[in-house]
Amino acid sequence: MAMETIPVIDLGPYLAGEPGAMDSTAKELRFALTEIGFYFIVNHGVPKEKIQATFEQVKRFHQQPMEKKLELKLDAHNTGYLPIRGNTLRTSTVQTGTKPNLNEAFFVKREMPADHPDVLSGRRYRAPNRWPENLPGFRETVVDYCDTMERLVLDMVRLYARALDLPATYFDEPFRDCQYSLRMTHYPHQEGPIEDEFGLAPHTDTSFLTLLAPNDVQGLSIRTQSGKWIDAPAIPDAYVVNGGQMLQRWTNDFFLATPHRAVNRSGGERYAIPFFCDSNIDWPIAAVPTTVGPDKPPKYPTTYYSDYMAWYQKRNYDFLNEQNLQAAE
Repeated sequence: MAMETIPVIDLGPYLAGEPGAMDSTAKELRFALTEIGFYFIVNHGVPKEKIQATFEQVKRFHQQPMEKKLELKLDAHNTGYLPIRGNTLRTSTVQTGTKPNLNEAFFVKREMPADHPDVLSGRRYRAPNRWPENLPGFRETVVDYCDTMERLVLDMVRLYARALDLPATYFDEPFRDCQYSLRMTHYPHQEGPIEDEFGLAPHTDTSFLTLLAPNDVQGLSIRTQSGKWIDAPAIPDAYVVNGGQMLQRWTNDFFLATPHRAVNRSGGERYAIPFFCDSNIDWPIAAVPTTVGPDKPPKYPTTYYSDYMAWYQKRNYDFLNEQNLQAAE
């Protein structure tokens, strides 16, 4: 029978270094990622005050006048501001024909120094972030939050390794200088039936790992393996975690990339801060040894982050494609 509740995993014993906690927690993780593809984490070590401070900064950004936000419009590196209805999920294998998404978002990646070789060479997805000039404290709060999330991810990938029957340190090197993106999203309230308009249409993430911060305003639904849509409940102080297409490729479809969607019917505004994390941008993503064999050949060619994201962005980001067309005229 398909699992229709989202498991809750307590990271406390593992993060505290308790004997046996790594493998027992990894076993829970393996179950969650093969049965439903989503799970909650509690006792994750991220201070509640830090999460709340980040939400406050996200609200400050989106409350700015539109002309100020558009000064930082989304670029080819997928950093900057994406307006409402600025993207349509054409790559979704879950639902086709949806309208543009009813959300606006501001994206940042790792804070890169101006003299970094990737910055100097103009390498895609390794450019400096662009920050609002009139929001004191915004940059510092967001960078600090991203640093905290990266540290948590580096702890968590050891659980993923053990869940795949690999040495605990298997993912340490791939995730050194890992590639990540924080999406600071605002969902306005939606009226009426869902039909084909969503805050975020049904889709699977591209990432290895996505962490969605605790949120009092609900709106996330996931599709179970039976095809039933269930609402993610509000669990105090718990992150929602899921895998995406890169995790699928790395595990030869052993771990799930579960479809999900977002609709804000709260009557008020909803903000969300998903943190998408992948390996180092130069790491070749290919099925790990424990997921292939004589009767289990690799299902995907070796993949690189930049190639995959360039394809994804070109297909889905209408706003960016409109800018490129205008620039070419």
